[in-house]
Amino acid sequence: TLLNTLGGLDVPTSGALTYRGRDLMTAVEDELTTFRRNEVGFVFQSYNLIPSLTARENVALTTEIAQDPMTPEEALELVELDERMDFFPSQLSGGQQQRVAIARAIAKRPRVLFCDEPTGALDVRTGVTVLEAIERVSRELGALVVIITHNAVLGEMADRVMHFASGRISAVERNRRRCPVSLLEW
Repeated sequence: TLLNTLGGLDVPTSGALTYRGRDLMTAVEDELTTFRRNEVGFVFQSYNLIPSLTARENVALTTEIAQDPMTPEEALELVELDERMDFFPSQLSGGQQQRVAIARAIAKRPRVLFCDEPTGALDVRTGVTVLEAIERVSRELGALVVIITHNAVLGEMADRVMHFASGRISAVERNRRRCPVSLLEW
């Protein structure tokens, strides 16, 4: 719910939600669509890849609607999948499929990357690979990354960790490490 609200997919029932001076609570659907298309990328726990398309073609879906996208090849190279870009999802491991989903989300060069349990369906080793890809994307593109997770260990990679309880922020921790990743934990 939080990511859907922050990302302009849902409108909150109360409070305020602004992005770079833009009031998202009063924005009409066309404005929200433009906001989602140009400003944010989404990475979900389920990869949502189209099985009949290759990794390159899955990423190309995003690049066709973006203002200043990178090429699918550039996005896949950034997540270290340049050697597997012509493989179908069924030919890729879970971690590789998640990295294709990340490439698809970052190909449009979003300012904010929202990740909902991006390692939830992965083993620990593969999860680390996916998190390294997210961190590289953040560093190289300068995107703010917001990760929602139940895994408190991931907090070590974040600049700031916000804990939620009963729909409210219950604690905020700042790490010494300066990384543009914000980790939200319920």
